Amino acid sequence: MKEVIFASARSKEFSYQTSMVAKLERMLRKVDLSRYIAKDDYVAIKTHFGSEGGHRIVRPIFLKKVVEAVKAVGGKPFVTDTVRLKGLDYLEIANMEGITPLSVGCPVILADGLFGRNCQRVSAGNILGEIGIASEIYDADAMVVVTHCKGHIQAGYGGAIKNLAMGAVSDKNREGKSERAKIHATDTQLDWDEGKCELCGDCVDICDHDALTMSEKIEINHFICHKCRRCVEVCENDALILPVMEDEFQMAMAEAAKAALDTFKKGKVIFINFVMEVMPHCDCHPHSDVPVINDQGILMCDDIVAMDLASLDMIEKSPRLPDSAAENLDAKTGLFKGLTGRDPYVHVHHAAKLGLGQKEYKLVRMD
Repeated sequence: MKEVIFASARSKEFSYQTSMVAKLERMLRKVDLSRYIAKDDYVAIKTHFGSEGGHRIVRPIFLKKVVEAVKAVGGKPFVTDTVRLKGLDYLEIANMEGITPLSVGCPVILADGLFGRNCQRVSAGNILGEIGIASEIYDADAMVVVTHCKGHIQAGYGGAIKNLAMGAVSDKNREGKSERAKIHATDTQLDWDEGKCELCGDCVDICDHDALTMSEKIEINHFICHKCRRCVEVCENDALILPVMEDEFQMAMAEAAKAALDTFKKGKVIFINFVMEVMPHCDCHPHSDVPVINDQGILMCDDIVAMDLASLDMIEKSPRLPDSAAENLDAKTGLFKGLTGRDPYVHVHHAAKLGLGQKEYKLVRMD
């Protein structure tokens, strides 16, 4: 049974030692990062830089503590994510969120380069065939995956698997074609129903990739379209259509995460999940909704399956908060299933089937 270290978000004493920051320091000492990181290893600290309008990502102070712990065992860390907007714009987002070399104590870089095209193609399973892994993650010696747990419009749940499945894969290939579109939908593409469209332009505005343009009609650039469904979600008239096979998408996510992890030697990756400020949607959205459950705490493990299952189980068992998107959900319906219509466990169970980890876990409390 895999041990998942857990530190509760509760702080019951007037003391630094009961803070989440201090608890993270103790967790990092307890796991002994020297088991994963050798002296002079280049260590990717993979996180999510967030979005303009969003503010519930993992805070810089926690990233700084991870950086300090990596340095303490002789590693050379860099905080990283892959391009989602244009590269310089995304670095500005990181800066806006407070993720800078000064705040975290190490370089902050884009793993797939300023243009999102720097990648190494690797084998990725039956659905994807192969996928482009961001070069700076591919070449790193070790990795700490720091994840903010939340909902996801297509996967139901966004945890460590989603962090790697989308965030370790390059934005594009060398020719500029979207790499992540293969994960979102393998055999289908975005379509436009002219009869339902009012040409309001909301879909054009919400697209981070300039795949939609509007004049007398909506034009779709399928070459660069990421098939992320942001435009579908924002259209109130259902004028944009993108059929997605839910199970296939989630299994493709597990394949992409495995492709990223396979670029590391065994025992060189550890995962930290923040079950705090759990929103109904992803951090890439241009807004942050209120949390749907109370903050639970921080979990740490070197098994991505046990980590995400422990986090997901904790979220699903927690009371739902009033005045949130979860307030009026049927009590018999799972939290994320009710919020997104997706079964959040599909990709986690498939990751286990692919050999990424084990489903049996034991929570070890740090309090």
